Amino acid sequence: MSEDLTNRLVVAVVERYETKVWPTNAEKGAKPELIHPLTPRNIHVREAQHHTGHDSDKADKSYFEEISKTLEPAGEILLVGHGTGKSNAVLKLIQYLERYHANVAHKIVGSLDVNVPAMTDGELLAAARHWFDEPIHRR
Repeated sequence: MSEDLTNRLVVAVVERYETKVWPTNAEKGAKPELIHPLTPRNIHVREAQHHTGHDSDKADKSYFEEISKTLEPAGEILLVGHGTGKSNAVLKLIQYLERYHANVAHKIVGSLDVNVPAMTDGELLAAARHWFDEPIHRR
């Protein structure tokens, strides 16, 4: 990654098949670090396969481990996502971090629920900066 995240305010846009990570002070047009799961996104899993453990959720561990490793040096983390229910990647990540990486989970200061697919990278980063700039979130 070109940006150093050490003790920085960081935004992580978490989706099922991709996570984008930036420091909030990234230059305009800066590219995020991209993290992808090992499982291809075109794998179709039937509900019965999911409930019997024959699905791609096992790949989530390596995906979440990579996200955790990337976010570990951050000072504060804002998670951004758009899922609900069982498909909520942000919620799954938080639960994973709380269980296996409490030191990273404690750095999470909030989460935003936005329409991620409809937003550009610049808009996502601007939404995160706006969240951090709100008086209630200032430290």
